[in-house]
Amino acid sequence: MAVNIKINGMPLSVPEGSTILEAARSCGIDIPTLCYLKDINEIGACRMCVVEVKGARSLVAACVYPVNEGMEVFTNTPKVLESRKKTLELLLSIHERKCLSCVRSGKCELQSLSHDLGVENEMKYDGVRNHYKLDTSAPHMVRDNNKCILCRRCVGACRNQYVGVIGTRNRGFNTSIGCAFEEDLNTSACISCGQCIVSCPTGALYEKDQTQEVFNAIADPEKVVIVQTAPSIRATLGECFDNPVGTNVTGKMVSALRRLGFDKVFDTDFSADLTIMEEAHEFIERVKNGGKLPLITSCSPGWIKFCEIYHPELLENLSSCKSPQQMFGAIIKTWYAEKNGIDPKNIFSVSIMPCTAKKFEVGRDDQSAAGNGIPDVDISLTTRELARMINKAGINFNLLPDEDFDNPLGESSGAGVIFGATGGVMEAALRTAVETLTNKPLENVDFDVVRGTAPIKEATLNVNGTDIKVAVASGAAAANVLLERVKGGEQFHFIEIMGCPGGCVNGGGQPTQPASVRNFTDLKALRAKALYNDDAANKIRKSHENPMIKKLYEEYLEKPGSHRAHEILHTSYVDRSKDFEK
Repeated sequence: MAVNIKINGMPLSVPEGSTILEAARSCGIDIPTLCYLKDINEIGACRMCVVEVKGARSLVAACVYPVNEGMEVFTNTPKVLESRKKTLELLLSIHERKCLSCVRSGKCELQSLSHDLGVENEMKYDGVRNHYKLDTSAPHMVRDNNKCILCRRCVGACRNQYVGVIGTRNRGFNTSIGCAFEEDLNTSACISCGQCIVSCPTGALYEKDQTQEVFNAIADPEKVVIVQTAPSIRATLGECFDNPVGTNVTGKMVSALRRLGFDKVFDTDFSADLTIMEEAHEFIERVKNGGKLPLITSCSPGWIKFCEIYHPELLENLSSCKSPQQMFGAIIKTWYAEKNGIDPKNIFSVSIMPCTAKKFEVGRDDQSAAGNGIPDVDISLTTRELARMINKAGINFNLLPDEDFDNPLGESSGAGVIFGATGGVMEAALRTAVETLTNKPLENVDFDVVRGTAPIKEATLNVNGTDIKVAVASGAAAANVLLERVKGGEQFHFIEIMGCPGGCVNGGGQPTQPASVRNFTDLKALRAKALYNDDAANKIRKSHENPMIKKLYEEYLEKPGSHRAHEILHTSYVDRSKDFEK
């Protein structure tokens, strides 16, 4: 049902239940916000979005104020603009304004609003500020409360992930965001997902930058520096260089990495295919031999940490496969090193990942296929860190030619690339598992039933007369709902879980987008579409048909699930729940 209103004198018909913010957007008017994030933080607290409504006693918050029949709204009157400017000036009065050195400079929503609203350099309300020590305790991120504006987006994002380990502390002028009892983040049950970082409008939260370590390695003549790029990076990196959301920039990404000085530029899609070979074999073995079901995927380190803390009784259900990042590093420092006569100690393995939890994962135990304490992966960088490296090196990304990955570990299937979207691991695994179980080629490799951005997706597939029930969950909150059903006795055979809502395309290490974009654009769907298009255009769409995967097994791993494969490609998990028992 439609509602008839006027915005700035212009007649408008909008759906019943719309907020003023949504109604204004539908007619091309962006009302500024700082605290509002759709479905995550709808609290109307910052007052940046105030508007005038005819007949109302005071200005109202457009982000939470519903429209009604005959309403007249004014979004840009002198009273409205002055109120927004004054609110912004008051926020800036307690904000550490070191913009030139801030990681979010140029991408900061507070900075953009200051420019748009004409805030002067000389602060009208400058005064006493609290001074906070940086929280650098976690392996993946830094909290700088000196730049926090108390918008509470990070609190909403953490709560939306079920975890809820941060919140407001103290009251009045001493209010701050952090963990309970003034504890550091590393003592909390944080899963390192980074959703708080991509939600933050300022530089108060950011990943631990390791780009200088990578520059140093590249400059070291003793090091062979090898880089791998996760499937989703090709669909998101372009946003850092003002490309439209969902632009596939694979060729330019490879070109940029070569110009940064990496010795070899490989594709994590290769090890995604390898993961499917091992995981599909593991699934088939469990189904045939009465193993622990459901088998649950292990690609997402945020999800793995969540399981270890919140659902340790399900650790036996986890696939023992390392993630594609770690599998790739393991193959680089074993097979590739042997094949090329390189001492694995001299290989510096770098990954470009959509995920801040990958920074935690590289330091996990049981991630040293080469032995002697040599890590499978030395450094994991986020998409944002790679963009900063490209800018620092003076590389004009949008003018680069398209180039191909190096071989042999740059060759992959379409099944590998869709790992970046929720449901992609499940679909890739089904392409291989179903063909193996039926012993005949699939007529259609697209499993549309597990596609889409819904938090939980379920399907029952009949394979050789046996019903196989599968489920997909993305985001820790959705995972928790699904796992409670499993613990309640509901039967599934195979479950894919990704720690971030929408999967890797929406990971905590992906490019930040302002609220004006996030609230009205389905970033997850647009980014995922680029991956599915890539898959559809690939001549090889099944992991087991990747010729380099076949060669790897023939030359080195023997077969999926072999003793050597287990030594190199599989891992173990720990019960972390006891670390947080009260």
